[in-house]
Amino acid sequence: MPPLRSSGPVPEAEHPEYAGQYRLEARLGSGGMGVVHLAASGSGLRLAVKVVHAEHAADPEFRARFRQEVMAARRVSGAFTAPVVDADPEAARPWMATLFIDGPTLSERVKRNGPLGSGELRRVGAGLAEALRDIHRAGVVHRDLKPSNVLLAADGPKVIDFGISRPADSDLRTETGKLIGTPPFMAPEQFQRPRDVGPAADVFAMGAVLAHAATGRGPFDSDSPYIVAYQVVHNEPDLAGVPEDLAPLLRRCLAKDPAERPTADELMNALRAPDGEAAPFIPAQRRAPTSAEWADSAPDSDAAEWADPASDAASARVSVESPADAATPRPRTRRRTPGRPLLWVAGVTALAAVAVGAVLGVRGAVDPGAGDARDGRPAAASRDFRPWSTALGASAGENRTPVCAVTGEALYCTAPGIKAASLRPSDGSSAWSVPAADATRPAGTTGEAGEGTAPVLSGGLVHVVAPGGTRLEALAPDSGDTRWGVDISSYAKVLHSGDAVLLVAADGTVHCLDGATGGERWTERPGSRDAQWVAGPAGGPVFAAAASSDGRSTLVSAVDPADGSTLWTKRLDGALNPVHASDGALLLLSSDTDLYTDAVVRLDTDDRTARRIALTAPADQAQAVVSGETVYLVGSGGSLVAVDTGSAGSAHAAQRWRLETGVTRVSRPVVQGGHVYLTAADGRLLAVDAERGVLEGMTKPRMDGGRYTFAPLLPAPAVVDGTVYAAAPDGSVFAVDAGAPDRW
Repeated sequence: MPPLRSSGPVPEAEHPEYAGQYRLEARLGSGGMGVVHLAASGSGLRLAVKVVHAEHAADPEFRARFRQEVMAARRVSGAFTAPVVDADPEAARPWMATLFIDGPTLSERVKRNGPLGSGELRRVGAGLAEALRDIHRAGVVHRDLKPSNVLLAADGPKVIDFGISRPADSDLRTETGKLIGTPPFMAPEQFQRPRDVGPAADVFAMGAVLAHAATGRGPFDSDSPYIVAYQVVHNEPDLAGVPEDLAPLLRRCLAKDPAERPTADELMNALRAPDGEAAPFIPAQRRAPTSAEWADSAPDSDAAEWADPASDAASARVSVESPADAATPRPRTRRRTPGRPLLWVAGVTALAAVAVGAVLGVRGAVDPGAGDARDGRPAAASRDFRPWSTALGASAGENRTPVCAVTGEALYCTAPGIKAASLRPSDGSSAWSVPAADATRPAGTTGEAGEGTAPVLSGGLVHVVAPGGTRLEALAPDSGDTRWGVDISSYAKVLHSGDAVLLVAADGTVHCLDGATGGERWTERPGSRDAQWVAGPAGGPVFAAAASSDGRSTLVSAVDPADGSTLWTKRLDGALNPVHASDGALLLLSSDTDLYTDAVVRLDTDDRTARRIALTAPADQAQAVVSGETVYLVGSGGSLVAVDTGSAGSAHAAQRWRLETGVTRVSRPVVQGGHVYLTAADGRLLAVDAERGVLEGMTKPRMDGGRYTFAPLLPAPAVVDGTVYAAAPDGSVFAVDAGAPDRW
C-alpha cells in the first residue's frame, strides 16, 4: 500500500466509517477501483483496507473482477506481497484488508530521490524476481506490474494490487476489445492477444520497471498511450542510462517473443550481488527491536536510501503493537539500529545453498560445526546436542524433498531415488539405504495432500510407499530387506492403526492387512463412497467422514480397526473434512461454497458432543492440528491461528492469537512441548510459541539453487525426545534442538 499519509478530503459517500468490523482511519490513496484507508485489527495490526467505489459496487462484472482480485491476493499472500487479513467481496461496498506496509512506492522513490544506483537496483530487481517466482508458483499472473505497484519495505520490495491479475485456472477472461493494464509496462502480447498472457508478461513488465528505476523513465516513453503501444509491439527499448552490466539482462526481459525472456528463477540468479559486495542475510537473533533501540537508531547508507524523510510516515513509525507483531522476523519500519543488516526475503539466501550431487544411497554431509548452528554459537544450551544435516536422494528432477518419520531408535525416510533409508537420529549417519527402481519419481503420494507419505512402523516392520505411489512394501528395520508388498494403485487411501493396515477403496470398501505378514484380516464397507478417512492414535478407532450431496451435513463414523465394525456414527452440520484425531477428539474443517475453510469443528469422541467455532477470516488450503482445547490452523497464505474450541463467545473471542508468518506455503503444523512447528516450502523450519503466538526460531532456507526449486511435497516435521527433524527441497534431512529455537 502507499505510505501512511492523507491524500485530502473526499466525498462522504467515498469515505464510509467502517469496512466490516474495521474502523477506517486515514485515507492512504485512491485509484480506479476504490479508496484505500488505514485501519487496525482488534489485536492492533495496522491494515490497509481497500473499499470499492460506490458506482462500481452495483456492477456485476466489476464485482466478479474484485472477487478474483481477492482470490488472487489470497493465493499469493506471503513474504513478497501484502498478506490478506480479511475481505468481503459480497458486501454492499466490497472491501479487502491487507497488512499495512510502511514504505514508499518505487515510483515515489524515483520521483523524490532520482534513479537507483547499480547496487540498489540489483537488490530491488532480485526482490522483484523472487516475488514474481512466488506469484507464478501460486498460478497467478499479475498483468499490471509497474513502479506504483512496488512498495519498498524495510525487508525488500513487495508487489501489490492484483486488481487485474488472473489465476491460470480462472474462467474469468479478458473481453475482446478491452485493453487492461498500464501501456508503458505492458508486454506486446497484452496488446495483441490478451487472452494468452502468461508469466512471461510479468517478466517483460519487470524489465520495464527496472529500466524506469535506473533512468527515471520507461523504455517506451511517449505522451500518447497509442504511440507507447506501437513502440512496445514494434520498436526496440531505449535503455540509455541503464548500467552496462544490467542492460543485456533487461534487454532479454523486454524481448518481443515471450519464449526468449528469462524466467523469474533465472533473473534471481543473474541479479545476485557480485562477489565482494555486501550480501543481504537473515540476522542470527530474531527479535523485534525495543522502542529504545528504535529511538536511538540512525539511518545508514542502505536505510537512508529506502527511507522517505519527506513523507509524513517518516515520523509515524509503526511499533510493536501485539504478540503477532513481536513475532515478525523483520521490522515494520524503514529504519533500523546501527549494525543491524537490512532484512531481505529469505529465498534470496536460499539460492546460495550448497548444491548436492546425485546419489542413489545416503551420503552423510554431517558437519558438527555447520548445519543450523550459526556463527560459532553453541548448538544448544539445553543439552549436549549438535545439529546435523544429511543429503538424501538424487539431484535430478523437480522434487528432491525427503519424507521422514522417527520410529523406535531410527529415522526412516523415503526420497527420489531412495525407496527407504535408515538414519541414526543422533548424527544423521546412514545405517542402511535401499535405492528405488525409478529415481525420478516422487516418493509416495497416498498421504495427506501436499505432504507425501512418511514411513510407518507397523507389525515390527517399516512400511513405505515405493516411488510413484503404486506399491506399499514392508521392510526389515535392521536391513531394509523386503518382507512383503502389495499393489495399492486401486486404493484411494492407506491408513495405519497399530499393526493393522487399512486399504480404502473409492467406494468405501476397506481391506485390512496384517502389518507383520501382509495377510488379509477382514474386508468390510464401513464408509460410503468418497468418504474422507483419518486414523487416530495407535489401537484406537479410525474415522470416516462423508458429506451429503447437497453439502449441508456430514456423517462421521468411528470404525474399529480390529474387525471393521462401526462403533458409532454422528451427523454434523456442514461440509466437513477430518484432518486430525487425537486422544478424545476428532478435528474437522468446515468448507464454504468456494472451498475456503470457514470454521473448525472439534468432535469429542467419548460423548460425541461437537463444538463449531467460526474463523475470523476464511483460510485457503487449510491444514490444522488439535491439542487439548486448542486448534492450530494455517492456510496457504501463512497465517497461523490458534482457536480455543472451548470458547462460548464469538469468532474473535475464540481466536487466541494470529501470527502472520510471512511464509506462503507451509506444512501441517505439529504441536509438541509448548511449540508449534511448521516446515516452509523453501526448507525453513519455524518454531512458534503455542501460548503467545510468537515466532521463537527459524532455520535457514534449504533450496536447490537450480531451475527447479518448487517443492510439491511439504512434509511435516517430527519432534522426538527434544529434537526436531525436518526435510527440505534441497534433498537434505536435518535435526535441531527443540529446546533452543532461538539458536537455530
